[in-house]
This record gives sequence, structure tokens and C-alpha cells, in this order.
Amino acid sequence: MQMDCKRKGDILIVSMNGELDHHHAEKIRDSLDKQLEDNSIRYLILDLKNLHFMDSSGIGVFIGRYKTITKRGGRVCITNINPQLDRILEVSGLRRILKEYDTVKHAVDSIRGVSK
Repeated sequence: MQMDCKRKGDILIVSMNGELDHHHAEKIRDSLDKQLEDNSIRYLILDLKNLHFMDSSGIGVFIGRYKTITKRGGRVCITNINPQLDRILEVSGLRRILKEYDTVKHAVDSIRGVSK
């Protein structure tokens, strides 16, 4: 499991590659929490293009970071959902709480209030 974080002002963009399962969840959670210690981050975009699998541990990682960001008045977005994760996101209920976009650019534009 690999994770790449990029910062754009108050937005943290996280690209995940591999499988977010019980073997990797703690490391990813700790790494994200370290990034989110900066209280100026109000928006989190999770780019799921190369995330091929997620189990309940991964769902927990997403929910925990959702709670952190929403306490700040921010929003968590998911982008580039691939077919492998589509069902997991639906069954877990994450689709109901996370704003979904086709691309990272669309998510950033929405956060910034840029119209198409």
C-alpha cells in the first residue's frame, strides 16, 4: 500500500495505491493523522483511482478522518472510484457521507467554488 499526499492551501489530496486492509490500515491512519495535525487543513480529497481493495479496517480509516475534518467545518471528498470499490463504498454507507467527484480537479473546483 502506497499513499501520496499533496497540499493545496487548506486542501489535502491523498492518492492511494494498492489495498487498504488490516495489514496497512494502522500505518495509513497514523500517516494521515500526522498530516491532519495541521488544523488549517479543512478539506480532504481521497483519490481512489489506484486503490484496488478495502476492508472494514480501511472503512474505519475513512470514517475517522471524516470525523476529524467535519469537526473543523470541512468536507471529505472521494474521487476516481473504480469498479472494485464501488460496491464496498455503497454497502458501507460511505457514499452517503462522502462527497463524490469524477476527478480530483472537479473536487478542487467544487471546494473553491469554480463553476464549469
